[in-house]
Amino acid sequence: MTDGESGITGVSRDRIFEFPREERRRTKRVKRFKVGTTADINAVASCGQVGGLICSDWGAFTVFFTDRAILPPNARYNQSGISGAVSDWDMDWRTSALTCRSGQTRTSAGIGSITPDDWRNLAVTAADNACRARGARYVAGSADFGRGHNENPGSGQTFHGANLGWFFAEEEHFLNVGHFRARARQSRTWTATCKKVIRRTRK
Repeated sequence: MTDGESGITGVSRDRIFEFPREERRRTKRVKRFKVGTTADINAVASCGQVGGLICSDWGAFTVFFTDRAILPPNARYNQSGISGAVSDWDMDWRTSALTCRSGQTRTSAGIGSITPDDWRNLAVTAADNACRARGARYVAGSADFGRGHNENPGSGQTFHGANLGWFFAEEEHFLNVGHFRARARQSRTWTATCKKVIRRTRK
C-alpha cells in the first residue's frame, strides 16, 4: 500500500493501478497493380504522357508533292527504310520485320526503323514514370508493348501492315508554295506492373 508520492513506495496511486501498455506493431503489405495506356490514344498529344502511348521518333521528310493523298504512303516508307511510293512490302507490328509480298510467297527482308527491344525500353520508361506518379516502383521485367493506336495500313500495293499506329506531320514546303511534305512516326500501347509498400501501425 502507499500514501502517495510521499508514502512507503514513493509511487503515485495512478502508476500503481495503471495497466501495462501494449507495444504497437508495424506491419507492411506489398500491393501490386497494372499500369499502361489509358489516355485518349487518338490524339498525337498522348505520346509520352503518363498513361499515353509510346511513340517512335519522327522519320525523315518525304520529297514534296502537290497531291496530299500520296504523302502518308511515302512518309511510312521513309520511316521504315523503304523507297518508293508504291511498294510490295509490309511490316509486322510486333517484330518490325519487313516482308516482301510476291504472290503467295513471303520472304524476310530485314528490320524496320525501330526494334522490339526499342519498344520495350520505351515501355519501361513510361512504366517508371507512371509508377512514380502513384508513389510506387516499377516491377523489373514486367513492361511490354502492344498494337499501335490505329491500323491505317493503306490498301493494295500501298498496304504497309496493320496495327502500326502511324501518326503524320505535314507541312508546306517553303521552296515550292503549294507543295507539301510529311513525316511519320509509329505508336504502341503498353502495359506494366507497379508495386507499392504499404506500412501500417497496429496497437
